[in-house]
Amino acid sequence: MQDFEKLGVFYLGKEYDLESKSVKDDLILYDSKDLVTHAVCVGMTGSGKTGLCVSLLEEAAIDGIPAIVVDPKGDLTNLLLTFPDLSPKDFLPWINQEDARKKNLSPEEFARAQAELWKKGLAEWGQDSARIKRLRDAADFCIFTPGSNAGVPVSILSSFAAPEKVIAEDTETLRERINTTVTSLLSLLGIEADPLQSREHILLSTILHAAWKQGQDMGIPELITAIQSPPFSRIGVFDIESFFPSNDRFGLAMKLNNMLAAPGFQSWLEGEPLNINKILYASNGKPRIAIFSIAHLNDAERMFFVSLLLNQLLGWMRSQSGTASLRSIFYMDEIFGYFPPVANPPSKAPLLTLLKQARAFGLGIVLATQNPVDLDYKGLSNTGTWFIGRLQTERDKERVLDGLEGASGSAGQRFDRQKTGQILAGLGSRVFLMNNVNEDAPVLFQTRWAMSYLRGPLTRNQIKELMEPVKGFQPEGAETAKAVSSAPISAAVTPALSGKPVLPPGISEYFLPVKGLQQAGAVLLYEPMLLGSASIYFANAKVGIAAEKSLSLLADFSGRPDVSFWDEASEVGLTEKELEKLPENDAIFPALPREASLKGNYAEWGKALREWIARRFQLELFKSKSLRSVSQPGETERDFRIRLQQSAREKRDELVTRVREKYAPKISRLEERISRAEQTVEKEKGQAQQQKLQTAISIGATILSVLTGRKKMSYSTLGRATTAARGAGRTMKESRDIDKAAENVDELRKQLSEMQQVLQQEIEQVQTSIDPLKEELETYTITPKKTDISVNLVALTWVPHWQDEKGGITRAWN
Repeated sequence: MQDFEKLGVFYLGKEYDLESKSVKDDLILYDSKDLVTHAVCVGMTGSGKTGLCVSLLEEAAIDGIPAIVVDPKGDLTNLLLTFPDLSPKDFLPWINQEDARKKNLSPEEFARAQAELWKKGLAEWGQDSARIKRLRDAADFCIFTPGSNAGVPVSILSSFAAPEKVIAEDTETLRERINTTVTSLLSLLGIEADPLQSREHILLSTILHAAWKQGQDMGIPELITAIQSPPFSRIGVFDIESFFPSNDRFGLAMKLNNMLAAPGFQSWLEGEPLNINKILYASNGKPRIAIFSIAHLNDAERMFFVSLLLNQLLGWMRSQSGTASLRSIFYMDEIFGYFPPVANPPSKAPLLTLLKQARAFGLGIVLATQNPVDLDYKGLSNTGTWFIGRLQTERDKERVLDGLEGASGSAGQRFDRQKTGQILAGLGSRVFLMNNVNEDAPVLFQTRWAMSYLRGPLTRNQIKELMEPVKGFQPEGAETAKAVSSAPISAAVTPALSGKPVLPPGISEYFLPVKGLQQAGAVLLYEPMLLGSASIYFANAKVGIAAEKSLSLLADFSGRPDVSFWDEASEVGLTEKELEKLPENDAIFPALPREASLKGNYAEWGKALREWIARRFQLELFKSKSLRSVSQPGETERDFRIRLQQSAREKRDELVTRVREKYAPKISRLEERISRAEQTVEKEKGQAQQQKLQTAISIGATILSVLTGRKKMSYSTLGRATTAARGAGRTMKESRDIDKAAENVDELRKQLSEMQQVLQQEIEQVQTSIDPLKEELETYTITPKKTDISVNLVALTWVPHWQDEKGGITRAWN
């Protein structure tokens, strides 16, 4: 068998001969870069569509390419059922008990049969246990279950957060995102809303637009409040009461509130944030196949979630750099209802945008369906690859042919509708027609055996069992909130006074904003602390780093104003713009420490802060020696390793293309010489056959003339004999010429084989021996100069806390 473990290609199966109904030896190796022009997979139930798409995702995982998989039916959860040992005991917990009963087998017998079936199937396609292990080691596999805690739950709160700057500044994109978010939310409430006619849609869109343009997040509670008290007085030319009276707005707010208060909805607000970067890669930077199982949701909930997911995917995509290599995959197992030809559900607009723009960012879109009639084929006209399996009706076939014709026309290819229709009519199970605009012609193939155990949809309990070991993590947002709430509070809060202390002239004071909720019976207490704020500029031309960092520190008033004073300070994430000039009403204050009352101390604290930063504050970056790359300021090790993986893949694809281009002319010339040599062999064979015939005739005539009764050989008979002898000599020479020409063909084929081996060896050498996930990164340190440190503010700052009746202290700021 040919080698299919090649760089940047997906092993999908082998070519298929439709006439003989047999599999050929030629492998189908799909270039991963072709997937950036997207793909569609169509086939009826039993066509093998799921097996083909699972195999494609397996190949992507082996190649280190992450994927988001939307699974409306539950079949794609089988990607987690990979058993390197191929042992019956590994299959046993996951077999379909009903299938075992139908075959009159015990669970153990059926598991044994399934293990043997998978072992045999994999071996027939050149695969083994080692490849399954390689698949499991190459990527992280995870099942997310929005609206359920069976798998890893998903929080939708981030979907109402203000979008990234790149989206907020793009008017058309922002409008699309608002429209999709509002339409999907209203559909969840059972409201069919026209964006141009529905006052509910217009009101919510206006609220989101006003908030997002100011960079303000809008959770559902905030949305409910804004519906009752809109942050604007007019919509269009009408005042808000004329457009949407308060009583009617209250009804809409109540619907949202009831949804929010429903016990079942709480699962939508807990779990992993819908952050695409953190979904595509594990915490260590390992690529992930993230399966969103939505089989348990009703139609409105599915549309709601898929639309939010597509919006988040669009935002993430636009934050990435452009690339010609495949960066990641978005796969949807059943597109029916989400991309219709006439209607405009909330999912359609972002899908259309992805199909048009994702190519430039290396995001491949793969859409599959067993219902090919209800699809917007105009929207799919620029899709580069079509996988067509067995279809159910003539109508299905005609619709698919329409789509293929449109795709071929967009690519400038000639499309033979009649011939393609005949091929589609003869397809069997696991046999597909692949029409790839990046190839010269369509090709028929049979799909390889999937490494994953395709047992059918998993039950809720089975998903829970699979995901239980990985559900112990806490979402990153929750971890951050915990860290903030447990930040140190000054242990020594001096006895409170009734009013704020009077400050000596020349001492400025600021107040942190109160953000925590007031507890029953608690009073607001301000504690005096020293705030130091500075800007640090880091520059290093050698590695191309030029960055500025803002630093804010809070310290207790204790000790002398020297460098060591700042050792016990805590870094806080706030800016000078957040500071307030006045305190909240009815607050109490402790006495001001003596050090805080001395004006001269503040200048000394400022000098000490500059010296402390110069001595102890450094910018530490990660450095990859193998790829000669340095992380950006603020880039985590995880994100840096993710970027290294993409850089390595782009470099690999570029070098592989160069190697192929280098050998393409040489291989082409050899193939041309082989073709000419084969023509020479055929010509020599023809001439030899003709010569044999002439010689046979000449010898026959000579023998006949002797046998017809002449008593002695005449001169003419002797001449014919001589001619026949010469003919026999020429026949022998023609045979030698054939042998020589055949030897020439064999020699040329040998040269071609050797050249292809050299080509493959050079391609394999392109693969770096360093794995970006396992490479030991170096630390690259940049120390700022004193001249690059600017102290912006050193001032008395009052920090708010809640003090309960028993004297307990709780922080009142974030």
